[in-house]
Amino acid sequence: MNPTTAAVRAGWARGLIELRQSFTNGHDLFSHLFWPTLMLVVMYFMRDVTLGPGGLVLGTLLLPSVLGMNAAMGMVTMSQLLTAEREDGTLLRAKATPNGMLGYLVGKVVTVSGGLLADLTILLVPGLIIIDGLAIGSPGSWLTLAGVLVLGMVATLPIGAVLGSVFTSARGQGLIQLPILGLIAISGIFYPITALPEWLQWIAQAFPIYWLGLGMRSALLPDGAVSVEIGQSWRHVETVGVLGAWAVLGLVLAPIVLRRMARRESGSSVAERREQALQRVG
Repeated sequence: MNPTTAAVRAGWARGLIELRQSFTNGHDLFSHLFWPTLMLVVMYFMRDVTLGPGGLVLGTLLLPSVLGMNAAMGMVTMSQLLTAEREDGTLLRAKATPNGMLGYLVGKVVTVSGGLLADLTILLVPGLIIIDGLAIGSPGSWLTLAGVLVLGMVATLPIGAVLGSVFTSARGQGLIQLPILGLIAISGIFYPITALPEWLQWIAQAFPIYWLGLGMRSALLPDGAVSVEIGQSWRHVETVGVLGAWAVLGLVLAPIVLRRMARRESGSSVAERREQALQRVG
């Protein structure tokens, strides 16, 4: 068997094992359920709140936007996993095996994307029941939803791998989460982006979170909902273009950054980080 194929198959198997374990571990299971449940409660109380003269329901706008936000948050999960497993020596062990880094990365993609799909399902299925006014009757809506989700994961997961390679300690992850939360706040997830100053709208449009939310809204909302979007358009071409550009950037950078990070890993560096962690605990 081709060594690359063997590494991919091993990574796939590893990812499925880790994914299955995440649904049998109490802490991980709570993580999968908490955020979707919290968002469903928020949407339930917003299901009758109207927005603007068109009478759009805020809860209806919120569901697809939160789906897009959750898809984008996969890059944070990827970054956290890489940083944590770099600190505890898992990456060093992967580096020591033939094509181990390839298998490791494939495993992480399977784990993160599988967990992400489960979280979105937990959010979407009850959401379709408690939220009215969604345009889900045509196959085109579901095809658009699937296409935006796949392109969004390709655009964000490699970037998450790059970010995870930058930080040597899990404590540095706070430097990622704070800007991400800021981007969520200005990306039209919880309120139409057109209500924000124009300069904030331009900043939001430079990042994938806004475009994932827009793509999800275009898939699940009726045509009248486009009135609260920029230019009163779903901008499908721009969505594909921006997410595609992020995907290309991530796919080009991720292998380069990961190879450089792996070359710097050694037993002494892992031991040093472990000693520093123990000192912080002590």
